[in-house]
Amino acid sequence: MAKTKSGDLVLSIDQGTTGTTGILFDRRGLPVARDYCPIRQIYPKPGWVEHDPGEIYRSAVRIIRELSARRRGLFAAIGITNQRETTVIWDRRTGHPLYNAIVWQDRRTADACRKLPPGAEDYVRKTAGLVLDPYFSGTKIGWILRNVSGAASAARNGRLAFGTIDTWLIWKLTGGRVHATDPTNASRTLLLDIEKKDWDPGLLRLLNVPRNILPEIRPSSGDFGRTAGGGGIPSGVPIAGVAGDQQAALFGQGCVKPGQMKVTYGTGAFLLLQCGRRRIRSRHGLLTTLACGPRGEATYVLEGSIFMAGAVVQWLRDELKVLSSSAESERLARQVSDSLGVYLVPAFVGLGAPWWRPDARGIITGLTRGANRSHLVRAALESIAYQTHDVVKAMQKDTGRRIASLRVDGGAAQNNLLMQFQADMLGARIVRPRLVETTAAGAAYLAGMAAGVWSPVTLAGLRRVERTFVPCMSPARRRRLIEGWRLAVEKTLA
Repeated sequence: MAKTKSGDLVLSIDQGTTGTTGILFDRRGLPVARDYCPIRQIYPKPGWVEHDPGEIYRSAVRIIRELSARRRGLFAAIGITNQRETTVIWDRRTGHPLYNAIVWQDRRTADACRKLPPGAEDYVRKTAGLVLDPYFSGTKIGWILRNVSGAASAARNGRLAFGTIDTWLIWKLTGGRVHATDPTNASRTLLLDIEKKDWDPGLLRLLNVPRNILPEIRPSSGDFGRTAGGGGIPSGVPIAGVAGDQQAALFGQGCVKPGQMKVTYGTGAFLLLQCGRRRIRSRHGLLTTLACGPRGEATYVLEGSIFMAGAVVQWLRDELKVLSSSAESERLARQVSDSLGVYLVPAFVGLGAPWWRPDARGIITGLTRGANRSHLVRAALESIAYQTHDVVKAMQKDTGRRIASLRVDGGAAQNNLLMQFQADMLGARIVRPRLVETTAAGAAYLAGMAAGVWSPVTLAGLRRVERTFVPCMSPARRRRLIEGWRLAVEKTLA
Protein backbone atom coordinates (compact mmCIF):
# COMPACT_ATOMS: atom_id res chain seq x y z
CA MET A 1 0.00 0.00 0.00
CA ALA A 2 1.31 3.45 -0.90
CA LYS A 3 2.32 5.67 1.95
CA THR A 4 -0.32 8.29 2.77
CA LYS A 5 0.70 11.83 1.84
CA SER A 6 -0.14 14.76 4.07
CA GLY A 7 -1.92 16.42 1.17
CA ASP A 8 -4.28 13.46 0.96
CA LEU A 9 -5.41 13.91 4.56
CA VAL A 10 -8.47 15.77 5.76
CA LEU A 11 -8.60 17.02 9.35
CA SER A 12 -11.90 17.01 11.21
CA ILE A 13 -12.25 19.20 14.29
CA ASP A 14 -15.14 17.88 16.36
CA GLN A 15 -15.81 20.47 19.06
CA GLY A 16 -18.21 18.87 21.54
CA THR A 17 -19.77 19.63 24.89
CA THR A 18 -17.08 17.98 26.99
CA GLY A 19 -14.03 18.36 24.75
CA THR A 20 -12.49 18.84 21.32
CA THR A 21 -11.45 15.90 19.16
CA GLY A 22 -9.27 16.03 16.09
CA ILE A 23 -9.19 13.14 13.63
CA LEU A 24 -7.21 12.84 10.40
CA PHE A 25 -8.91 10.84 7.64
CA ASP A 26 -7.13 9.38 4.64
CA ARG A 27 -8.50 8.87 1.12
CA ARG A 28 -10.09 5.58 2.21
CA GLY A 29 -12.15 7.51 4.73
CA LEU A 30 -10.33 5.85 7.61
CA PRO A 31 -8.94 7.61 10.70
CA VAL A 32 -5.13 7.55 10.73
CA ALA A 33 -4.40 9.86 13.68
CA ARG A 34 -6.35 11.54 16.46
CA ASP A 35 -6.00 13.83 19.44
CA TYR A 36 -8.37 14.93 22.20
CA CYS A 37 -8.49 17.88 24.58
CA PRO A 38 -11.12 18.11 27.36
CA ILE A 39 -12.73 21.44 28.22
CA ARG A 40 -14.03 22.72 31.56
CA GLN A 41 -17.71 22.73 32.41
CA ILE A 42 -18.71 25.93 34.23
CA TYR A 43 -21.87 25.98 36.38
CA PRO A 44 -22.33 29.53 37.79
CA LYS A 45 -25.89 28.83 39.03
CA PRO A 46 -28.36 25.93 39.02
CA GLY A 47 -29.50 25.38 35.43
CA TRP A 48 -26.66 27.53 33.99
CA VAL A 49 -23.95 25.88 31.86
CA GLU A 50 -21.03 27.79 30.34
CA HIS A 51 -17.74 27.23 28.53
CA ASP A 52 -14.68 29.46 28.12
CA PRO A 53 -14.53 30.39 24.39
CA GLY A 54 -10.79 31.03 24.66
CA GLU A 55 -10.25 27.55 26.03
CA ILE A 56 -12.28 26.09 23.16
CA TYR A 57 -10.15 27.92 20.60
CA ARG A 58 -6.90 26.91 22.33
CA SER A 59 -8.02 23.27 22.34
CA ALA A 60 -8.54 23.41 18.56
CA VAL A 61 -5.15 25.08 18.04
CA ARG A 62 -3.42 22.46 20.17
CA ILE A 63 -5.01 19.67 18.16
CA ILE A 64 -4.13 21.21 14.77
CA ARG A 65 -0.56 21.86 15.93
CA GLU A 66 -0.15 18.33 17.31
CA LEU A 67 -1.55 16.51 14.29
CA SER A 68 0.29 18.77 11.84
CA ALA A 69 3.59 18.09 13.61
CA ARG A 70 2.87 14.38 13.69
CA ARG A 71 2.26 14.28 9.91
CA ARG A 72 4.90 16.88 8.97
CA GLY A 73 2.87 18.62 6.32
CA LEU A 74 -0.27 20.41 5.25
CA PHE A 75 -3.73 18.91 5.16
CA ALA A 76 -5.90 18.97 2.05
CA ALA A 77 -8.65 20.64 4.06
CA ILE A 78 -10.16 21.14 7.50
CA GLY A 79 -13.76 20.32 8.41
CA ILE A 80 -15.44 21.67 11.54
CA THR A 81 -18.35 20.13 13.41
CA ASN A 82 -19.63 21.53 16.67
CA GLN A 83 -22.04 21.60 19.57
CA ARG A 84 -24.74 23.55 17.83
CA GLU A 85 -26.79 26.03 19.88
CA THR A 86 -23.94 27.11 22.16
CA THR A 87 -23.62 30.89 21.85
CA VAL A 88 -20.60 33.22 21.74
CA ILE A 89 -20.55 37.01 21.28
CA TRP A 90 -17.23 38.81 20.84
CA ASP A 91 -15.74 42.20 20.03
CA ARG A 92 -14.81 42.43 16.34
CA ARG A 93 -11.85 44.74 17.05
CA THR A 94 -10.18 42.79 19.83
CA GLY A 95 -11.51 39.28 19.14
CA HIS A 96 -12.27 38.94 22.86
CA PRO A 97 -15.55 37.34 24.01
CA LEU A 98 -17.90 39.57 26.00
CA TYR A 99 -19.02 36.67 28.16
CA ASN A 100 -18.53 32.94 28.49
CA ALA A 101 -20.13 30.73 25.85
CA ILE A 102 -23.68 29.87 26.96
CA VAL A 103 -24.03 26.13 26.33
CA TRP A 104 -27.00 24.46 24.62
CA GLN A 105 -27.93 22.75 27.92
CA ASP A 106 -28.32 26.10 29.69
CA ARG A 107 -31.87 26.91 30.93
CA ARG A 108 -31.46 30.52 32.14
CA THR A 109 -33.72 31.96 29.44
CA ALA A 110 -36.78 29.83 30.26
CA ASP A 111 -38.60 32.86 31.74
CA ALA A 112 -37.67 34.98 28.72
CA CYS A 113 -39.29 32.37 26.45
CA ARG A 114 -42.48 32.35 28.54
CA LYS A 115 -42.73 36.16 28.51
CA LEU A 116 -42.69 36.54 24.73
CA PRO A 117 -45.99 37.86 23.29
CA PRO A 118 -48.95 35.69 22.23
CA GLY A 119 -48.43 34.21 18.80
CA ALA A 120 -44.64 34.04 19.18
CA GLU A 121 -44.62 30.24 19.46
CA ASP A 122 -46.66 29.82 16.28
CA TYR A 123 -44.48 32.26 14.35
CA VAL A 124 -41.30 30.49 15.48
CA ARG A 125 -42.69 27.08 14.45
CA LYS A 126 -43.84 28.38 11.07
CA THR A 127 -40.69 30.30 10.21
CA ALA A 128 -37.77 28.61 12.01
CA GLY A 129 -39.24 25.09 12.30
CA LEU A 130 -38.30 25.06 15.99
CA VAL A 131 -40.06 25.37 19.33
CA LEU A 132 -39.66 28.37 21.60
CA ASP A 133 -37.23 26.88 24.09
CA PRO A 134 -34.10 28.09 25.96
CA TYR A 135 -32.22 25.27 24.21
CA PHE A 136 -31.66 27.44 21.11
CA SER A 137 -29.31 30.37 20.49
CA GLY A 138 -31.68 33.28 19.99
CA THR A 139 -32.69 33.86 23.60
CA LYS A 140 -29.11 33.29 24.74
CA ILE A 141 -28.01 36.16 22.48
CA GLY A 142 -30.67 38.36 24.05
CA TRP A 143 -29.51 37.47 27.55
CA ILE A 144 -25.92 38.52 26.84
CA LEU A 145 -26.99 41.77 25.19
CA ARG A 146 -29.23 42.62 28.17
CA ASN A 147 -26.90 41.56 30.97
CA VAL A 148 -23.38 42.49 29.87
CA SER A 149 -22.68 46.18 30.43
CA GLY A 150 -22.43 48.12 27.17
CA ALA A 151 -23.24 45.10 24.99
CA ALA A 152 -26.50 46.41 23.52
CA SER A 153 -24.99 49.72 22.40
CA ALA A 154 -21.85 48.00 21.05
CA ALA A 155 -24.08 45.66 19.05
CA ARG A 156 -26.02 48.59 17.57
CA ASN A 157 -22.73 50.24 16.62
CA GLY A 158 -21.52 47.16 14.74
CA ARG A 159 -18.71 46.27 17.12
CA LEU A 160 -19.99 42.82 18.09
CA ALA A 161 -20.14 39.47 16.32
CA PHE A 162 -22.27 36.47 17.22
CA GLY A 163 -21.54 32.89 16.39
CA THR A 164 -22.19 29.32 17.30
CA ILE A 165 -18.95 27.46 17.98
CA ASP A 166 -18.24 26.80 14.29
CA THR A 167 -18.37 30.54 13.57
CA TRP A 168 -16.15 31.35 16.56
CA LEU A 169 -13.50 28.85 15.43
CA ILE A 170 -13.66 30.02 11.80
CA TRP A 171 -13.20 33.65 12.89
CA LYS A 172 -10.23 32.82 15.10
CA LEU A 173 -8.54 30.37 12.73
CA THR A 174 -8.79 32.80 9.78
CA GLY A 175 -7.45 35.68 11.85
CA GLY A 176 -10.82 37.46 11.86
CA ARG A 177 -11.12 37.46 8.07
CA VAL A 178 -14.23 35.25 7.85
CA HIS A 179 -17.43 35.63 9.88
CA ALA A 180 -19.54 32.78 8.56
CA THR A 181 -21.67 29.78 9.43
CA ASP A 182 -23.50 27.10 7.44
CA PRO A 183 -27.24 26.38 7.07
CA THR A 184 -27.24 23.51 9.58
CA ASN A 185 -25.94 25.68 12.40
CA ALA A 186 -27.94 28.74 11.33
CA SER A 187 -31.12 26.68 11.53
CA ARG A 188 -30.53 26.15 15.29
CA THR A 189 -30.53 29.81 16.27
CA LEU A 190 -34.30 30.62 16.28
CA LEU A 191 -33.40 33.38 13.80
CA LEU A 192 -33.42 31.63 10.40
CA ASP A 193 -36.28 31.36 7.92
CA ILE A 194 -35.63 27.77 6.91
CA GLU A 195 -37.51 28.15 3.62
CA LYS A 196 -35.71 31.30 2.47
CA LYS A 197 -32.52 30.08 4.19
CA ASP A 198 -31.80 33.58 5.40
CA TRP A 199 -32.06 35.53 8.64
CA ASP A 200 -35.69 36.50 9.26
CA PRO A 201 -36.50 40.14 10.18
CA GLY A 202 -39.56 39.08 12.19
CA LEU A 203 -37.59 36.65 14.34
CA LEU A 204 -34.86 39.25 14.85
CA ARG A 205 -37.45 41.76 16.07
CA LEU A 206 -39.13 39.17 18.29
CA LEU A 207 -35.88 38.34 20.08
CA ASN A 208 -34.39 41.86 19.78
CA VAL A 209 -31.28 40.69 17.94
CA PRO A 210 -29.56 43.18 15.59
CA ARG A 211 -28.81 41.71 12.19
CA ASN A 212 -25.34 43.25 11.99
CA ILE A 213 -23.97 40.81 14.59
CA LEU A 214 -24.98 37.73 12.54
CA PRO A 215 -22.59 35.73 10.32
CA GLU A 216 -22.82 35.15 6.58
CA ILE A 217 -24.45 31.81 5.69
CA ARG A 218 -22.31 29.70 3.33
CA PRO A 219 -22.83 26.17 1.89
CA SER A 220 -21.81 23.36 4.26
CA SER A 221 -19.31 22.04 1.70
CA GLY A 222 -17.45 25.06 0.40
CA ASP A 223 -15.19 28.00 1.15
CA PHE A 224 -14.84 29.17 4.76
CA GLY A 225 -11.46 30.82 4.30
CA ARG A 226 -7.96 29.61 5.09
CA THR A 227 -6.00 29.32 8.30
CA ALA A 228 -4.02 32.43 9.16
CA GLY A 229 -1.28 30.44 10.88
CA GLY A 230 0.42 31.42 14.11
CA GLY A 231 0.66 29.49 17.33
CA GLY A 232 2.47 26.68 15.58
CA ILE A 233 -0.34 25.81 13.16
CA PRO A 234 0.12 25.86 9.37
CA SER A 235 -1.20 28.79 7.35
CA GLY A 236 -3.18 28.58 4.13
CA VAL A 237 -5.12 25.39 4.89
CA PRO A 238 -8.66 25.67 3.49
CA ILE A 239 -11.55 25.34 5.93
CA ALA A 240 -13.93 23.65 3.50
CA GLY A 241 -16.65 21.84 5.45
CA VAL A 242 -18.89 22.91 8.33
CA ALA A 243 -21.93 21.28 9.91
CA GLY A 244 -23.54 21.04 13.33
CA ASP A 245 -22.65 17.82 15.09
CA GLN A 246 -25.93 15.98 14.50
CA GLN A 247 -26.15 16.93 10.84
CA ALA A 248 -22.50 15.96 10.41
CA ALA A 249 -23.28 12.54 11.88
CA LEU A 250 -26.24 12.19 9.52
CA PHE A 251 -23.96 12.92 6.55
CA GLY A 252 -21.23 10.68 7.96
CA GLN A 253 -23.76 7.84 8.20
CA GLY A 254 -24.72 8.33 4.56
CA CYS A 255 -28.30 9.36 5.34
CA VAL A 256 -28.65 11.65 2.32
CA LYS A 257 -31.83 10.23 0.76
CA PRO A 258 -35.39 10.83 2.04
CA GLY A 259 -36.47 8.23 4.58
CA GLN A 260 -32.97 7.48 5.89
CA MET A 261 -32.54 8.05 9.61
CA LYS A 262 -29.89 8.01 12.33
CA VAL A 263 -29.62 8.47 16.09
CA THR A 264 -26.50 9.66 17.87
CA TYR A 265 -26.24 8.57 21.50
CA GLY A 266 -24.10 11.08 23.31
CA THR A 267 -24.77 13.11 26.44
CA GLY A 268 -28.23 13.40 24.92
CA ALA A 269 -29.64 11.51 21.96
CA PHE A 270 -30.51 13.11 18.66
CA LEU A 271 -32.63 11.52 15.95
CA LEU A 272 -32.66 12.95 12.44
CA LEU A 273 -34.87 11.77 9.58
CA GLN A 274 -33.77 12.91 6.12
CA CYS A 275 -36.64 14.51 4.18
CA GLY A 276 -34.77 15.86 1.16
CA ARG A 277 -36.24 18.95 -0.50
CA ARG A 278 -39.63 18.50 1.17
CA ARG A 279 -40.30 20.40 4.38
CA ILE A 280 -42.54 18.43 6.74
CA ARG A 281 -44.28 20.46 9.43
CA SER A 282 -44.42 18.33 12.56
CA ARG A 283 -47.66 18.02 14.50
CA HIS A 284 -46.13 15.69 17.07
CA GLY A 285 -43.46 17.69 18.89
CA LEU A 286 -40.57 17.39 16.44
CA LEU A 287 -38.36 20.07 14.95
CA THR A 288 -37.88 20.82 11.26
CA THR A 289 -34.31 21.84 10.60
CA LEU A 290 -31.68 21.84 7.86
CA ALA A 291 -29.12 19.16 7.03
CA CYS A 292 -27.00 18.10 4.03
CA GLY A 293 -27.82 16.25 0.84
CA PRO A 294 -25.41 14.13 -1.25
CA ARG A 295 -23.34 17.16 -2.33
CA GLY A 296 -23.64 19.03 0.95
CA GLU A 297 -26.60 21.08 -0.29
CA ALA A 298 -29.21 22.14 2.29
CA THR A 299 -32.04 19.67 2.82
CA TYR A 300 -34.85 19.35 5.36
CA VAL A 301 -34.88 16.89 8.24
CA LEU A 302 -37.18 16.10 11.12
CA GLU A 303 -35.30 16.08 14.42
CA GLY A 304 -36.10 14.80 17.87
CA SER A 305 -33.84 15.90 20.72
CA ILE A 306 -33.54 13.77 23.86
CA PHE A 307 -31.78 15.68 26.62
CA MET A 308 -30.54 12.73 28.71
CA ALA A 309 -29.09 9.57 27.13
CA GLY A 310 -25.47 8.74 27.99
CA ALA A 311 -25.82 11.31 30.79
CA VAL A 312 -28.12 8.86 32.58
CA VAL A 313 -25.29 6.34 32.84
CA GLN A 314 -22.92 9.13 33.90
CA TRP A 315 -25.39 10.05 36.67
CA LEU A 316 -25.39 6.47 37.96
CA ARG A 317 -21.60 6.53 37.93
CA ASP A 318 -20.86 9.99 39.30
CA GLU A 319 -23.76 10.83 41.59
CA LEU A 320 -25.17 7.50 42.83
CA LYS A 321 -21.82 5.65 42.62
CA VAL A 322 -23.68 2.61 41.30
CA LEU A 323 -21.08 2.13 38.54
CA SER A 324 -17.32 2.42 38.59
CA SER A 325 -17.29 3.13 34.84
CA SER A 326 -19.83 3.65 32.08
CA ALA A 327 -18.59 0.50 30.35
CA GLU A 328 -19.66 -1.52 33.39
CA SER A 329 -23.34 -0.76 32.69
CA GLU A 330 -23.80 -3.53 30.14
CA ARG A 331 -22.23 -6.19 32.36
CA LEU A 332 -24.42 -5.28 35.32
CA ALA A 333 -27.58 -5.02 33.23
CA ARG A 334 -26.98 -8.50 31.80
CA GLN A 335 -27.07 -9.98 35.30
CA VAL A 336 -30.88 -9.73 35.21
CA SER A 337 -33.32 -10.73 32.49
CA ASP A 338 -35.40 -7.54 32.73
CA SER A 339 -35.84 -4.45 34.89
CA LEU A 340 -38.36 -6.16 37.23
CA GLY A 341 -40.91 -3.50 36.38
CA VAL A 342 -38.59 -0.61 37.32
CA TYR A 343 -38.77 2.45 35.07
CA LEU A 344 -36.40 5.42 35.24
CA VAL A 345 -37.57 8.59 33.46
CA PRO A 346 -34.44 10.81 33.28
CA ALA A 347 -36.19 14.19 33.10
CA PHE A 348 -33.32 15.80 35.04
CA VAL A 349 -33.48 18.97 32.90
CA GLY A 350 -37.04 18.51 31.65
CA LEU A 351 -38.17 16.41 28.71
CA GLY A 352 -37.30 17.16 25.09
CA ALA A 353 -39.06 15.75 22.03
CA PRO A 354 -41.85 14.91 21.64
CA TRP A 355 -42.96 16.33 25.01
CA TRP A 356 -41.05 19.64 25.33
CA ARG A 357 -41.76 19.98 29.02
CA PRO A 358 -38.94 21.92 30.75
CA ASP A 359 -40.87 21.61 34.05
CA ALA A 360 -40.78 17.79 34.11
CA ARG A 361 -38.46 16.16 36.64
CA GLY A 362 -36.89 12.70 36.85
CA ILE A 363 -38.60 9.76 38.51
CA ILE A 364 -37.90 6.12 39.38
CA THR A 365 -41.07 4.06 39.63
CA GLY A 366 -41.98 0.39 40.05
CA LEU A 367 -39.51 -0.34 42.85
CA THR A 368 -40.09 -3.50 44.88
CA ARG A 369 -38.12 -5.23 47.63
CA GLY A 370 -36.48 -7.49 45.05
CA ALA A 371 -35.11 -4.65 42.92
CA ASN A 372 -31.32 -4.28 43.05
CA ARG A 373 -28.68 -2.17 41.38
CA SER A 374 -28.65 -4.35 38.26
CA HIS A 375 -32.35 -3.66 37.77
CA LEU A 376 -31.74 0.06 38.22
CA VAL A 377 -28.87 0.04 35.72
CA ARG A 378 -30.99 -1.91 33.23
CA ALA A 379 -33.88 0.55 33.71
CA ALA A 380 -31.48 3.43 33.01
CA LEU A 381 -30.27 1.84 29.76
CA GLU A 382 -33.82 0.98 28.74
CA SER A 383 -34.87 4.60 29.31
CA ILE A 384 -32.62 5.58 26.39
CA ALA A 385 -34.41 3.11 24.11
CA TYR A 386 -37.87 4.15 25.32
CA GLN A 387 -37.17 7.82 24.68
CA THR A 388 -35.89 6.93 21.21
CA HIS A 389 -39.05 4.92 20.60
CA ASP A 390 -41.21 7.95 21.47
CA VAL A 391 -39.39 10.12 18.93
CA VAL A 392 -39.48 7.48 16.18
CA LYS A 393 -43.20 7.00 16.76
CA ALA A 394 -43.72 10.77 16.36
CA MET A 395 -41.71 10.71 13.12
CA GLN A 396 -43.83 7.89 11.76
CA LYS A 397 -47.00 9.85 12.55
CA ASP A 398 -45.65 12.99 10.86
CA THR A 399 -44.49 11.23 7.70
CA GLY A 400 -47.13 8.50 7.45
CA ARG A 401 -44.47 5.90 6.78
CA ARG A 402 -43.02 3.12 8.89
CA ILE A 403 -39.31 3.30 9.65
CA ALA A 404 -37.72 -0.09 8.98
CA SER A 405 -34.15 0.66 10.06
CA LEU A 406 -32.22 3.09 12.22
CA ARG A 407 -28.51 3.83 11.90
CA VAL A 408 -26.75 4.39 15.22
CA ASP A 409 -23.56 6.02 16.45
CA GLY A 410 -22.13 7.58 19.59
CA GLY A 411 -20.78 6.02 22.76
CA ALA A 412 -23.89 4.09 23.84
CA ALA A 413 -24.15 2.50 20.38
CA GLN A 414 -21.34 0.17 21.51
CA ASN A 415 -23.62 -1.31 24.19
CA ASN A 416 -24.95 -4.49 22.57
CA LEU A 417 -27.66 -5.02 25.18
CA LEU A 418 -29.03 -1.54 24.62
CA MET A 419 -28.89 -1.91 20.82
CA GLN A 420 -30.82 -5.19 20.94
CA PHE A 421 -33.42 -3.67 23.28
CA GLN A 422 -33.66 -0.68 20.93
CA ALA A 423 -34.37 -3.00 18.00
CA ASP A 424 -37.00 -4.80 20.07
CA MET A 425 -38.75 -1.59 21.13
CA LEU A 426 -38.85 -0.22 17.59
CA GLY A 427 -39.56 -3.48 15.81
CA ALA A 428 -36.90 -2.30 13.37
CA ARG A 429 -33.33 -3.13 12.39
CA ILE A 430 -30.55 -1.25 14.15
CA VAL A 431 -27.53 -0.69 11.89
CA ARG A 432 -24.18 0.07 13.53
CA PRO A 433 -21.33 1.29 11.28
CA ARG A 434 -17.77 0.02 11.38
CA LEU A 435 -16.57 3.61 11.70
CA VAL A 436 -18.02 4.91 14.96
CA GLU A 437 -16.66 8.49 14.60
CA THR A 438 -19.46 9.42 12.20
CA THR A 439 -19.74 13.03 13.42
CA ALA A 440 -16.08 13.74 12.73
CA ALA A 441 -16.28 11.76 9.50
CA GLY A 442 -19.22 13.83 8.28
CA ALA A 443 -17.31 17.09 8.70
CA ALA A 444 -14.26 15.56 7.00
CA TYR A 445 -16.35 14.28 4.08
CA LEU A 446 -17.95 17.71 3.54
CA ALA A 447 -14.51 19.37 3.55
CA GLY A 448 -12.95 16.66 1.40
CA MET A 449 -15.66 17.01 -1.24
CA ALA A 450 -15.01 20.75 -1.53
CA ALA A 451 -11.25 20.09 -1.71
CA GLY A 452 -11.58 17.39 -4.37
CA VAL A 453 -10.45 14.51 -2.16
CA TRP A 454 -13.78 12.69 -2.58
CA SER A 455 -16.88 12.91 -4.74
CA PRO A 456 -20.43 11.97 -3.66
CA VAL A 457 -19.95 8.67 -5.52
CA THR A 458 -16.67 7.75 -3.84
CA LEU A 459 -18.05 8.75 -0.42
CA ALA A 460 -20.88 6.24 -0.77
CA GLY A 461 -18.32 3.43 -0.88
CA LEU A 462 -16.58 4.53 2.34
CA ARG A 463 -19.52 3.85 4.70
CA ARG A 464 -19.41 0.27 5.99
CA VAL A 465 -21.67 -1.67 8.39
CA GLU A 466 -20.20 -3.46 11.44
CA ARG A 467 -23.34 -5.14 12.84
CA THR A 468 -27.11 -5.20 12.41
CA PHE A 469 -29.47 -5.93 15.33
CA VAL A 470 -32.78 -7.55 14.40
CA PRO A 471 -35.90 -7.39 16.65
CA CYS A 472 -36.77 -10.67 18.36
CA MET A 473 -39.30 -9.64 21.06
CA SER A 474 -42.95 -10.59 20.74
CA PRO A 475 -45.31 -7.71 19.85
CA ALA A 476 -47.40 -8.42 22.98
CA ARG A 477 -44.43 -8.04 25.31
CA ARG A 478 -43.29 -4.92 23.46
CA ARG A 479 -46.71 -3.33 23.95
CA ARG A 480 -46.72 -4.16 27.69
CA LEU A 481 -43.29 -2.63 28.25
CA ILE A 482 -44.09 0.51 26.29
CA GLU A 483 -47.38 0.95 28.17
CA GLY A 484 -45.45 0.78 31.46
CA TRP A 485 -43.07 3.45 30.16
CA ARG A 486 -45.98 5.68 29.10
CA LEU A 487 -47.49 5.51 32.59
CA ALA A 488 -44.12 6.37 34.14
CA VAL A 489 -43.72 9.41 31.86
CA GLU A 490 -47.21 10.62 32.78
CA LYS A 491 -46.16 10.69 36.44
CA THR A 492 -43.34 13.11 35.62
CA LEU A 493 -45.80 15.40 33.82
CA ALA A 494 -48.48 15.38 36.55
